[in-house]
Amino acid sequence: MTKYIYAFEEGSQSMKDLLGGKGANLAEMMRLGLPVPDGFTITTEACIEYLKQGATLSDELKEELHTQLKAFSERTGKSFSSDDNLLLVSVRSGAKISMPGMMDTILNLGLNDENVEKLAEKTNDARFAYDCYRRLLQMFGQVVYGINMTAFDRFFDKYKEDNGYETDAEIPAEGLKVISARFKEIYEEEVYKPFPQDPFTQLTEAVEAVFKSWDNDRARVYRDLNDIPHDIGTGVNIQEMVFGNSGDRSGTGVAFTRNPVTGDNHVFGEYLLNAQGEDVVAGIRTPKEIETLAQQMPEVYQEFVDVTEKLEAHYKDMQDIEFTIENGKLYILQTRNGKRTAKAAMKIAVDLVDEGVITKEEALTKVDVKSIDTLLHPTFKPEAIEAAEAISDAGLPASPGASTGKVVFSAEDAKVQADQGEKVILMRPETSPEDIEGMVASEAIVTTHGGMTSHAAVVARGMGKCCVTGCSNLNIDTENKVVTYHGQTLNEGDIISVDGSTGNIYLGDIEKTDADHSEDFDRFMQWTQETARLNVRMNAETPQDIASGYQFDAAGIGLVRTEHMFFGAERLVQMRRFILASSQEERIEALNEIRKYQIEDFEQIFRLSNGRPTIVRLLDPPLHEFLPKTNDEIQLVSQQLNVDKDVLRKRIVDLHETNPMLGHRGCRLAVTYPELAEMQTEAIIGSVLKLKNEGIESQPEIMIPLVSTVEEFKTLKDTIQATAESMLAKDNTSIDYLIGTMIETPRACLIAGQLAKESEFFSFGTNDLTQLTFGFSRDDAGKFISEYINRGLLEVDPFQTLDVDGVGQLIKTAVEQAKAANPNIKIGVCGELGGDPKSIHYFNNLAIDYVSCSPFRVPGAMLAAAQSQAESERAIGAKQ
Repeated sequence: MTKYIYAFEEGSQSMKDLLGGKGANLAEMMRLGLPVPDGFTITTEACIEYLKQGATLSDELKEELHTQLKAFSERTGKSFSSDDNLLLVSVRSGAKISMPGMMDTILNLGLNDENVEKLAEKTNDARFAYDCYRRLLQMFGQVVYGINMTAFDRFFDKYKEDNGYETDAEIPAEGLKVISARFKEIYEEEVYKPFPQDPFTQLTEAVEAVFKSWDNDRARVYRDLNDIPHDIGTGVNIQEMVFGNSGDRSGTGVAFTRNPVTGDNHVFGEYLLNAQGEDVVAGIRTPKEIETLAQQMPEVYQEFVDVTEKLEAHYKDMQDIEFTIENGKLYILQTRNGKRTAKAAMKIAVDLVDEGVITKEEALTKVDVKSIDTLLHPTFKPEAIEAAEAISDAGLPASPGASTGKVVFSAEDAKVQADQGEKVILMRPETSPEDIEGMVASEAIVTTHGGMTSHAAVVARGMGKCCVTGCSNLNIDTENKVVTYHGQTLNEGDIISVDGSTGNIYLGDIEKTDADHSEDFDRFMQWTQETARLNVRMNAETPQDIASGYQFDAAGIGLVRTEHMFFGAERLVQMRRFILASSQEERIEALNEIRKYQIEDFEQIFRLSNGRPTIVRLLDPPLHEFLPKTNDEIQLVSQQLNVDKDVLRKRIVDLHETNPMLGHRGCRLAVTYPELAEMQTEAIIGSVLKLKNEGIESQPEIMIPLVSTVEEFKTLKDTIQATAESMLAKDNTSIDYLIGTMIETPRACLIAGQLAKESEFFSFGTNDLTQLTFGFSRDDAGKFISEYINRGLLEVDPFQTLDVDGVGQLIKTAVEQAKAANPNIKIGVCGELGGDPKSIHYFNNLAIDYVSCSPFRVPGAMLAAAQSQAESERAIGAKQ
């Protein structure tokens, strides 16, 4: 019989797959002798089984739950409905991979109309007892029965207003009794059934609700965003309640062992007195900094600091710790590796190496590849900030970044407008897990409530999203869609700029500047290069992009797209002249002009590369892309080229293709017009020779695109070689250059062994290879890919992450054939997947030499390559 429930004392840190991260860490902390309230964990396997069966908990699980409760009662000396020692529990989710705020929690479970009186009598504090009861009624109603929280909040807020109470803590026991009675009536009105009075029924329904929350919309969105599998399930942790809302020597808080924003090595956190756990993360009240606890409860503070040091030393990483103080006694409710900004992640990883806690290889695992991106983007210019009008300078810098956008007040509006191409800033009093899609869609998030550990702050940091919380001087009215500040107003659609590094908000669009690299960043990226096997090149052809890529230590250029060089006004005229030419002589005349531009381009590119390998792809796109489309454009081109408009229209019709992505493009252009390949080769070799005379070395690699047959490749290779060798003989010199191909068709993969005997390098063009393998148009797939993913027809977008079973097998076959036929052949990947971490991991396990991606993805690709190599070496070491 499968065991579905484990007492904390039975578990350990190594059981995360089974117990989830929270359950495993609670068990581990208990093993370490820390003050953890007792409890037990229902396994992730039980969750998966429940979701498969649906409807209700199995009889076997209920029976095991009864058995565990009995043992739990014996350990604690408490039980549900006991007159002397009343047991109340929390019910919390806990997946293997942390998903803060995405699933559901219920506190004070076990209270009912009788037990709340017992609790009041036992504690001699009716106000405390009924505060716990009204919280249970709210949480249970929302989580288990789906009652909208506003149904409770509306009455609660009106009661405070009618009676002149500014804070929740001011409401006396009698008032909380009235509120609790009204909350029970809401159950009857909203879901037509009473709040369950039996504690075991409460527990089973709560467990079911947590299991169901694994598949709620916000949890699925979060998992998609963070590449978390949908099939691992969540554990459920049932834990003895400790009460932070039991008086002024009680409280609750969240703290990190290091600053999650900057990475500085000191305890960083917040707490609230006389509050329960959800109050801090929900952002309903603005908490106090953890350091002030040293004045209010010095012994508790010192004990807590000792615990943080012990936990960080044990887990060898910055920890995110939830704690409760009950009448002066400290309890630890959770620890996990803390979410942090990219800047903090980099600093913490480097500092832990310097402190001798972890190795360089271990440090590479402490930084998420996606977070690297946030270190590479602009910040606001200081002089522009000085001239800007501040809306708020009272906010907390919850997650760094510099973002500008239009103000919106709801997650729904944020998503709709972002989908329409607008940049938006989401402004709300506080965010909740239901806002996740709007947060993802926004450039930044701003809240008036909450601190550095509120829902908005934690989730934004995890996403690398700019966020400012606790803007107490703002009044955000989401109903009327207006913000008031300093006696002025801000309306929906107004443009603001948000500085997540300072917590300041400004009117208008503020000029930005490039991001600076810290010393920690440079050291960390050097470790990636020392560890990685794969080189990382860039896809670039403009001087700005090339300079950026080399600033990030790209190993070379993996793709120069020559077609991108022809869309300037003067160049476009000559390209059109070439396309519209009626004879070879006219084509060559046009190409002679184009050659001049190409020589300038290639000279600049090779000069910037300064001896590093540079792949130049010959012209690839369909010719009709260069031709005019509107009547006005046709009129202009007719005048520029002195061509009759009717003749021009006929030529456009002649060049039109039913399926241009499968038509006259790629190597087929050069086969039809060999003078095109000759011109581009002359420009490449000519620029290399010019630089050589200046003492600058180059490594040109000439790529023939979209090859499907060996004969195609050989035909064009012969043309390129003949042109190059003629130039070199005339100059009485020699240079090293390679001729290779881009593998973009399934047929090319299947004959890779034959191609490798002729080709000196391969580069997989994964965009076209994916398109041709699936039969999906990469330009139109967006119309249905998301639906395929939502319905489980595809796990991921194959244009963003490698389809291992299909495209991946073609690449694997091609690599194995090519290396067998030509062990010296260089092989790379230069499509979008060259910058995707999951795809890079797959490529690293093949005999591929490099990946190539856009310049700003280079650091992330380097880290992904290093992480993959470190993982492979650990696996090999474990086997040995």
